[in-house]
Amino acid sequence: MIATIFGGITANPWARAALRYCAIAVAIVLFLLSIRRTGERAGRIAERLEVREKTNETQRRMLEAAARRPRNRDELVDRLRDGGF
Repeated sequence: MIATIFGGITANPWARAALRYCAIAVAIVLFLLSIRRTGERAGRIAERLEVREKTNETQRRMLEAAARRPRNRDELVDRLRDGGF
């Protein structure tokens, strides 16, 4: 039954043209949806990269601050007396 329906559709030139245009339209819609999905994925990756850069910058500043800290109580006292804290 389905074969006879498709056989009748393909026999009519107008129906073949309509099928051709429908296939082209479906291909274009699928292509546009694919582009949209790719754009969303790129946006998520960019956002993730931005968050990672902020995190790395914060960790770098914490490490720099830890490198400048007083090593012992005597250095702490000297810094406090010099007003360098």
